[in-house]
Amino acid sequence: MVVVGGGNSAGQAAVFLSEQTQKVFLLIRGGDLGKTMSHYLVQRIEQTPNIEVQCYTEICKMYGNKWLEAVEVFCSQTGQADTIKCLAVFVFIGAVPHTKWLPDAIQCDRNGFVKTGLRVMESGEWTLGRQPFLLETSLPGIFAAGDVRLGSTKRVASAVGEGAMAVQFVHEYLASR
Repeated sequence: MVVVGGGNSAGQAAVFLSEQTQKVFLLIRGGDLGKTMSHYLVQRIEQTPNIEVQCYTEICKMYGNKWLEAVEVFCSQTGQADTIKCLAVFVFIGAVPHTKWLPDAIQCDRNGFVKTGLRVMESGEWTLGRQPFLLETSLPGIFAAGDVRLGSTKRVASAVGEGAMAVQFVHEYLASR
């Protein structure tokens, strides 16, 4: 598993996942977990043998055919790229959406939150003969859920619910093709 983020939410997720899987990679853009994470949690991570913290590191590519198989990471300190085999990536990057990496075909508001559903219709750029699904982005078949979505509740329970809804919408989208 890969966890992205340096705050308490990311640290708690890494600790929880370390009990469920063989290896957890905790990727942080900075060089010190202690700057943004509680001291007790930093200690717990350091004492957990199957959590590997990679500092100055960001995901630059994701690979997979039918599901995620690996991510390519880049370390800004060394300038080296590496590939991590993984089945899931959990992103805990805070209240500011880091969506600049998304293709231009996925519309965001001026603050970087992803437009979905009726907000996509309001833009006038939706060209399909049907309305977008509630969580569908301006790129048909691509869905957004949780804090990154414009108008979301910004609560974990809501994000989990939206994630479950997105799975159902993916099935509906694929069935309609």
